[in-house]
Amino acid sequence: MVRKLILAILYISIPSIVGIGVYKTLDIFFFSPMNAQDTSSKIFEVPPQSTFRGIAEDLQKEGLIRSHWSIVAFAKFRGQDTSIMAGEYELSPSMLPSEILEKMASGKMFLRKITLKEGASMWEIGPALEQQGILSRVDFEKLLKDSELLAELGIAGVSLEGYLFPETYQFPNKTPAKRIVLAMHEQLQKRWLPEWDARLKELAMTKHQLLTLASIIEKESGSPGEQPIISSVFHNRLKKGMKLQADPTVIYGIPNFNGNITKEDLQNPTPYNTYVIDGLPPGPIANPGLSAIKAALFPATTNFLYFVANRQGGHIFSETLEAHNDSVNTYQKNRAP
Repeated sequence: MVRKLILAILYISIPSIVGIGVYKTLDIFFFSPMNAQDTSSKIFEVPPQSTFRGIAEDLQKEGLIRSHWSIVAFAKFRGQDTSIMAGEYELSPSMLPSEILEKMASGKMFLRKITLKEGASMWEIGPALEQQGILSRVDFEKLLKDSELLAELGIAGVSLEGYLFPETYQFPNKTPAKRIVLAMHEQLQKRWLPEWDARLKELAMTKHQLLTLASIIEKESGSPGEQPIISSVFHNRLKKGMKLQADPTVIYGIPNFNGNITKEDLQNPTPYNTYVIDGLPPGPIANPGLSAIKAALFPATTNFLYFVANRQGGHIFSETLEAHNDSVNTYQKNRAP
């Protein structure tokens, strides 16, 4: 309708001898894509405080429209809001000028993906965000131990570790770091079922302790089917007052860990070393996924107190130290004592 109206008005006002030629020219500039055959996409960035005319000129320079004045005139004729949000937009030369205008005016920005895997540390997120061009790792890492933000979110720990839910997220570039943190924390809140609060009381644990245990379970095994059994080992040891002796907690307390746990590492008295401290470490050592959280809440019923990796992606579980030592000799002969 708009197309016909514009062209009809212009056609009537122009002598008929040139009317057809002008009609076709206007049709090309206003209502035809730059290149209908070129379906490739371009990421077009609108800098902050850009004027609409400046944006239109940049669209022309990028080969997305034929002339900047055509899209400016089109917007004015339609009385369309020409305030465009700063950010990135995925556009194509095959799009009509009207489609480009609609997409940008509606704020449908290009979103960049980041996947936070189960068991990832909070310190791994910043580099991933930076690699995807969302924001700098420095901006993100400033918030990881921000006391005001922790208080705002009701987090009892000293950092966001364990409270950023593993999921695939999509953000436009230059998203504020706080918005990203809130989105990741909100996912944890959404996945946490109300009835789990009652379960915490049964376990005599706080949510912070539960997430801490879940993070250890996550780092010990990525297998959802095995996690409840691993959970039972840790619950059993906690009940008996035994040290958890979980290697991932040792690693978490070692800056720039080189990949080999030594006897000295096991004896290193860091706050997270469960070979040295009693009970749980002061906070999570990673961001656990849903299966590890459920396993921590609902451990299998066993008498197991030990387990060792079987070199096939699983573990051998034992009730006694003697049986455990036999398994260690069989599967982990080169492991540090």
